[in-house]
Amino acid sequence: MLFSLCASSQKTIDDDPEIQQNSINYRIEQSQVELEKYNYYDAQKNLDEALKLAEKSDNKKSIGIIYTIKGKLQLIIEEEDNAIKSLNKAIEVQRIINDNKNLGKSYKTFGDVYLTKKDYAQALDSYKAAKSKFQEEGLNENLAEILLCEGKTYMFLDDYEKARDIIEQSLAQAKKGDYKKILSEALINHGIIYHKLGDYEKALSFANEGLTLAKENNFTAILNEGYLVVSNIYYATENYKLSRDYFSEHSTLTDSIRDLTRLNSSKDQETQYLLNEANEKNIEIVEKLEKAEDDKNLGTLISILSVALITILSLLTLSLYKNNNIRLKTNNMLHKKNGELIIAKEKAELASKTKANFLSTVTHELRTPLYAVTGLSNMLLDENPKPEQVQHLKSLKFSGDYLLTFINDILQINKIEANKVDIEPESFNLKKKINNIVLALNNSAQDNNIKIHFEYDNNLPENFIADQLKISQILINLIGNSIKFTKDGDIWIRVYKIEEKDSIYTLRFEVEDNGIGISQEKQDNMFESFSQGSIQINRKYGGTGLGLSIVKGLIDILKGTIYVKSELDKGTTFYFEIPLEYTSVEEEKDNKVAYFNGDTNELDLSDVKILVVEDNKINQMITKKILTKMSLKCDIVDNGEEAVEMIKANKYDIVLMDIHMPGISGMEATKRVRAFDKELTIFALTAVTIEDKMHEFDEAGFTDIIPKPFKQEEFEKKLYNALASNNDKSATA
Repeated sequence: MLFSLCASSQKTIDDDPEIQQNSINYRIEQSQVELEKYNYYDAQKNLDEALKLAEKSDNKKSIGIIYTIKGKLQLIIEEEDNAIKSLNKAIEVQRIINDNKNLGKSYKTFGDVYLTKKDYAQALDSYKAAKSKFQEEGLNENLAEILLCEGKTYMFLDDYEKARDIIEQSLAQAKKGDYKKILSEALINHGIIYHKLGDYEKALSFANEGLTLAKENNFTAILNEGYLVVSNIYYATENYKLSRDYFSEHSTLTDSIRDLTRLNSSKDQETQYLLNEANEKNIEIVEKLEKAEDDKNLGTLISILSVALITILSLLTLSLYKNNNIRLKTNNMLHKKNGELIIAKEKAELASKTKANFLSTVTHELRTPLYAVTGLSNMLLDENPKPEQVQHLKSLKFSGDYLLTFINDILQINKIEANKVDIEPESFNLKKKINNIVLALNNSAQDNNIKIHFEYDNNLPENFIADQLKISQILINLIGNSIKFTKDGDIWIRVYKIEEKDSIYTLRFEVEDNGIGISQEKQDNMFESFSQGSIQINRKYGGTGLGLSIVKGLIDILKGTIYVKSELDKGTTFYFEIPLEYTSVEEEKDNKVAYFNGDTNELDLSDVKILVVEDNKINQMITKKILTKMSLKCDIVDNGEEAVEMIKANKYDIVLMDIHMPGISGMEATKRVRAFDKELTIFALTAVTIEDKMHEFDEAGFTDIIPKPFKQEEFEKKLYNALASNNDKSATA
């Protein structure tokens, strides 16, 4: 019974996850200690034991860490190909479990391997991939180290200016975090750079500072490098005595390190082990041969058979050796390519993220001044300008609207490419929708002396469920395109059924014109972004070349197809097919509401107060003017801190909050307000790309968003609904 209890207790201890993890961690830590002491065999032994335990418990994080350290060890003992294999295994595991911290370390060691192999381009790619991970995780010490590695790589490429800039970043990070080892090595490498750039005074200053730090903290390898660097600098300044002294220190320390390395080399120990094993086998063979000599006849036969067997085995061994070599080379190549593909993917993801951030920043910076352009032009047109000024103001308004359309098109393309466009199906009347589009575009058609003909199949139902906004965008772009490239002609719009299955109708839409047409060579890439017929066409007819690209993207999202048939000087026909679901439910009629038109008996606007938080003086003036025309009073502040204080001191019905301001942002200001007022209506009046930031606005506590530059009707509607809602709450209370 006692034996059974002991066995059960032992089994429970072995299966305890915490004990297993502690055992794995202990062996990993020991391997790193042994690595620092140049005890490579003991380090390898600890890693192998840790790996067995980690694989037994399926501890993927520990498995990844172990393979990373194995790769580092294999690099030290000059087994680069094995190091690549180990690191690929580490990266494969770490990517699956999103262990970004250790993934960055694996990329860093990958860079060290490529640096050893003198593949500097791959080394830089690996270091940059590691840097991206360390920045994401806020690992400042690792970031300082990877910047140092990147700088050293540029030194190998003889780009000392670039190396200096990057190592200065490493120095700044190391000083900030007091990372002495990285700081010491960075200072010595800075000395090398200034030596190469010919500034010996700075070179000595940096190198000696790094050398002192290495001595104080017993950083042996860095100290050894520092002696050589200082010796070289003194030699360049013709101070041969000091150069010789430092070189002597370097030589002594190098010999000491080499002896220690050789003593503890895992290769030597592995070789000794193999020799001992071979000797034992030889002794065994000799004993057998001596025994066989007792029987000469049997011995002769055995000898003949032995020779034959040895010959066969030799041939087999040779064949296996060659096959094994081929397999190893193939595996090494595959591992290398796999590593390169992983790094390329990381670079592509980083590029995509950078592009998204760039678009968000640029569109914000463009929308802000456009708010002033469109706002001022609308205001001036409403203030009875002189007759000779009207055309100028209309031109200004047209230019502002054109720029805004261009920005929106770019954002739409970006959303389509990033698969961020959602389908929003609703019931609607298709025939009525197309009639409304024709009416909206009819003025533009008449300017070009064009007659639009609309043909809707009489046997086709009118009510469908689909994303009517996207269908409208497609038709507006295609019909607008036909209007632009047709003069004194006709445009035909046709809709008819080509297939019906249950309640799903596949409809064909045709937009035909008799305009200038499109050449065959231009038809091949006409659905690509920024693609137009020619520079001359762009000059004459205008446009950005984004319309058809947006059309193609939207039709793909709606699971449809688009085709084009065109002939120069005869005209063009675009036809697309999309599936729509039939419904018997009729579209709800629009009940238009007049906002702030003087007939607002339901609302008492006399006591309504609005706070406008905006740092741009022109935008302040425009927003105040718009609110005044709506009979609304407002206060204006130009920063977030003052906005919070004003809200504490006054009772406001609505706050219009800009996002980017000096001091605290609109996001932070709103969070502070929500700490003491949960009910106040706060609109984000912003030029930020809404789709990318919506979750941030929700988290900050905004009631809703009004994008700049805003449409007057939308602005009035949101304010009216907010005030009506506040009025209802007051009445209920």
